[in-house]
Amino acid sequence: MHRSFRKICSAIIIAALFSLTTSIYAAGQTITAAEAANHMGEQGTVCGMVASAHFANQSRGQPTFINLDRPYPNQIFTVMIWGSDRDKFRNAPETYYQDKAVCVTGTIKGYRGKPEIIVKNPDQIRLQ
Repeated sequence: MHRSFRKICSAIIIAALFSLTTSIYAAGQTITAAEAANHMGEQGTVCGMVASAHFANQSRGQPTFINLDRPYPNQIFTVMIWGSDRDKFRNAPETYYQDKAVCVTGTIKGYRGKPEIIVKNPDQIRLQ
């Protein structure tokens, strides 16, 4: 019982720190999807309108792609959710966020020359 209590407390502390960190970044300055390419490697909050979304359930890793401001194949910024993290979302991300204004917080990375944030937790995405 003592070990279980420690594990639960540790999990609660980690979740609280993650939530606090996400909230701090979300409360800071935001950048547009078009500006994200100038912030590769930085932690930030990118905001835009979901222009297209797709769950590639037949692809390796079963990624979900959420493209802001411009639809695929002309996307300028992508939110990517691996299949292993989809069950953390209450609703299917590709339908829930479609046509909505969102802000996503995380590390802005590049993939094939385009900026993206890989989302591991639904708290990283908020509706505007």
